[in-house]
Amino acid sequence: MNRKIIFEDLGVSEYKKTWQYQEKLMQRVIEQKQQKKEHPEQQSDNYLLFVEHPHVYTLGKSGNDQNLLLNYIQLQAAKAAFFHTDRGGDITYHGPGQLVGYPIFDLENFDIGLRKYIYLMEEAIIKTLTDYDLTAMRDEKATGVWLDAGTPNARKICAIGVKSSRFVTMHGFALNVNTDLTYFQHINPCGFTDRGVTSLEKELGEKQGFERVKAQVLEYLVNIYQGTLAEY
Repeated sequence: MNRKIIFEDLGVSEYKKTWQYQEKLMQRVIEQKQQKKEHPEQQSDNYLLFVEHPHVYTLGKSGNDQNLLLNYIQLQAAKAAFFHTDRGGDITYHGPGQLVGYPIFDLENFDIGLRKYIYLMEEAIIKTLTDYDLTAMRDEKATGVWLDAGTPNARKICAIGVKSSRFVTMHGFALNVNTDLTYFQHINPCGFTDRGVTSLEKELGEKQGFERVKAQVLEYLVNIYQGTLAEY
């Protein structure tokens, strides 16, 4: 099994540009898998992208447009873009101060299915938050990582939405680090109207070192998928 994970930090990048890049890498991995049938010695690659996006709202393929509470003029005023995407899940927000991770993994390399893949992604985020003395957890009714799940004070700190084709993944997670949470007031996050959203900065009372969080998440992701890290 090829568990080498090729990591690339894209810095700040527009959502559409990054989405197209993900699709390019996904197609590359799918083609490698097809070639593997004729040449078993060849291995498909695994990629992991980290990025920050300018203000953007994205709606999953099963999402409801009514969960975006802004019209076009208001979107322009908020300097935010809006995209319908092909990932799972409903609506979410990406913006500065939020760590977005896009694994383009061949799940056959890791000998796991999609459900276990998402579970492990959540686990990496939970372990990261434990380093900050935050007790994060899953919610049985929703993907992602939550604080005080199952209580009236439940609030999401990390959203997860993925796509899989031929056991190759794209899209991923969005962890609120120093995110401007007021942007979530313009949507029903992930389709929920009764749950809050939070960030590391809000929970800890001050801005957090973004590069430190990035390094911690990267280490946990690589370890939890039992991979080895390689720079792009």
